[in-house]
Amino acid sequence: MSQVVTTTGPADADRFGFVLPHEHVLINELREDRADGLLNDVGIMEDELRRVAGLGASLLVELTTGELTVGAASDPRGLYRHRQVGDSTATPTRTASNATELAALAEGSGVGMILGTGHYRDPYLTGPDIDGLGVVGLAERMIADLTEGFDGTRIRAGVIGEVGADKWYVSAREERSIRAAARAHMATGATISTHTSKWPVGGDVLALLRAEGVAPDRVIIGHCSTIDISEYHMAMAEAGAYVQFDTLRGGPGFVMDRAVRHIMALVSAGYLERILLSHDVCLRSHLAMFGGCGYRYIHDSFLPQLRAAGLNDGELDALVRANPLRALAAY
Repeated sequence: MSQVVTTTGPADADRFGFVLPHEHVLINELREDRADGLLNDVGIMEDELRRVAGLGASLLVELTTGELTVGAASDPRGLYRHRQVGDSTATPTRTASNATELAALAEGSGVGMILGTGHYRDPYLTGPDIDGLGVVGLAERMIADLTEGFDGTRIRAGVIGEVGADKWYVSAREERSIRAAARAHMATGATISTHTSKWPVGGDVLALLRAEGVAPDRVIIGHCSTIDISEYHMAMAEAGAYVQFDTLRGGPGFVMDRAVRHIMALVSAGYLERILLSHDVCLRSHLAMFGGCGYRYIHDSFLPQLRAAGLNDGELDALVRANPLRALAAY
């Protein structure tokens, strides 16, 4: 029986009925969004999670890397305890407090939660860890997260991500991070979830991962909903990777018809099993409490649009349960 690794340990995949493979719960994006970019109120976030728990047997993948943890802006040196460069026992990418808070939120809300490990993208990839540890040291930290638990805890990561590129190219620091993610995957088998937004850079990221030996069907190409190029989506699916439409939030700037059109094109081409859906909740304005999508928009509003476009119950089930559970299968 397939399993996934949650905050409470390995769990049988068939216990979950609705899966969101790319979300954030506690995150600090004040560096790029000073007005809206902080989710740090545990009470509010537990209420938000309970809304999706009401769907029954929900599973959420929390992909906030250490660079985006709540303490990042106020205490940049508090993210990690910087040890001697090359020390294989270097601190994992999440602090113990972040991991334990998320585990408590999962328990309190009734939502299963998978935590990611890894390093994000430019301009966040700065500091002695990224510049000093190198590919091997960064990989060793991720491996420890995946096999032993985040620093000072027994809470294990269940996926690598989100890692990726900020622009239309992969920078030197980003390449180091991506290669480290690949080596952590090769040591553990954990799925890699990528940040490849606004530009069709997923092919370059996938090429780097494949060069390190990663099989494409263990890679999720993220943020495909931000790229209005059907040929790009087709190429990623044809290569064998998962094509993730994960900014499905409604509201200003979201074109539902475009997302539906791209998804239906992939389904018509025979790539139903390669499609994933999520919201990428990461700002206060995304929360249901403040009039945003929350964690239920896909279930309540987007799936009905796909049904109207012609998908049946079995196909919808594949998008929100079978596909993500296969993509996230435990290592």
